[in-house]
Amino acid sequence: MTIDFELSPKIKGTQKMLGMFAEQAVRPQARKYDEEEHEKPWDLLNMVHGFMKGGVGGAMSGGDKKEGGEKKRSERQLTTAVTVEEIFWGDAGIALAFPGQGLGGAAVQATGSPEQKEQFLARFSGEKPVWGAMAITEPEAGSDTANLRTTAVKDGNEWVLNGEKIFVTSGKSALEDSDGFVVVWATVDPKAGRAGIKPFIVEHGAPGMEITKIEDKMGIRCSDTVSLSFMDCRIPEANILGSAEVVDPKKAGEKGFKGVLATFDATRPMVAAMAIGVGRAALDYVKQALADEGVEVRYGISPANMTAIERDVCDMEANLKAARLLTWRAVWMLDGGVRNSLEASMAKAKAGLAVTQITAKCVELMGPLGYSRQLLLEKWMRDAKINDIFEGTGQIQMLITARNVLGFGRDKLK
Repeated sequence: MTIDFELSPKIKGTQKMLGMFAEQAVRPQARKYDEEEHEKPWDLLNMVHGFMKGGVGGAMSGGDKKEGGEKKRSERQLTTAVTVEEIFWGDAGIALAFPGQGLGGAAVQATGSPEQKEQFLARFSGEKPVWGAMAITEPEAGSDTANLRTTAVKDGNEWVLNGEKIFVTSGKSALEDSDGFVVVWATVDPKAGRAGIKPFIVEHGAPGMEITKIEDKMGIRCSDTVSLSFMDCRIPEANILGSAEVVDPKKAGEKGFKGVLATFDATRPMVAAMAIGVGRAALDYVKQALADEGVEVRYGISPANMTAIERDVCDMEANLKAARLLTWRAVWMLDGGVRNSLEASMAKAKAGLAVTQITAKCVELMGPLGYSRQLLLEKWMRDAKINDIFEGTGQIQMLITARNVLGFGRDKLK
């Protein structure tokens, strides 16, 4: 049996087209929108929205197709991962500001009913750009979601939410700049722990919801990150994703809290692809700078005979390729309908660590010039770190990986 890592001609075409877009349209504006934090590049946002409406993103939105009467294996997630890498090679902050379903849409895709998917996801293909977001983290609960304090209480035909969420990516875009929504995790029974936590769709303009803070960040500055307050925030009864019934997570299957966490099985590989794009941007720049100075990287010789710079470049390339292969394996499994919790966490853990090391090394190799704002290297170093933090920190991904490999539950390995 042979293993083929070659991308299909269709994906290669998408990769080439988006690579050109990233180089010609995104990269030239990277510094401007890093300096002008929270400003949106509306020309690019409208252009991207037009692309998606026009079908350029069709491979990312479709499922399995039949050719010649036979069902063809989906390449949707693999295409998305390749697309994400190319766009983030252009600029991470601008790419994260692009309109789309985001984590909120991913949660609806993973756990919503057919009616909810039709109602909430259709708006992303409307005339104007729309954003989706997800609110999980709280001041007292970061990685430990079992300690969420935001509550949801049933009152007639409505849910009433009270609590606070922090570090909500694209929260302002979803709730102020578009007719979007945020998926809020809240507990319907604080005594039930994880079993009581449910996701709720809170739409743009919901009464009782307020953006209380817009974060000033080290990196990804074009993308907005906000804090949200819910004070007797009322939403329709139908806006809960899944059942309101509190069931033991071990017996709930994919319909319970475990099903909500499956959202991350799809999104964590995409965060890994984001990291790979940033890391590749930095490494590409340094390799070209070395070539311009006549410094050749001699491949195929013993590391003992290499210069320190050659070994650094080869190590960075190896780490980047390893992260990419882990990411492609995770999305390949998704496309085949195979659960990939272990692989998704491994990909994100590896890519998050690799990109922070690669961008730091690239700045180091360029010396004072790399540390200056004359080049984008220092920006890529700042942008890189978030990939090791959001959607589950690197430490949490290592913990998830260890639990899966060893077969331990939360009670045995914390």
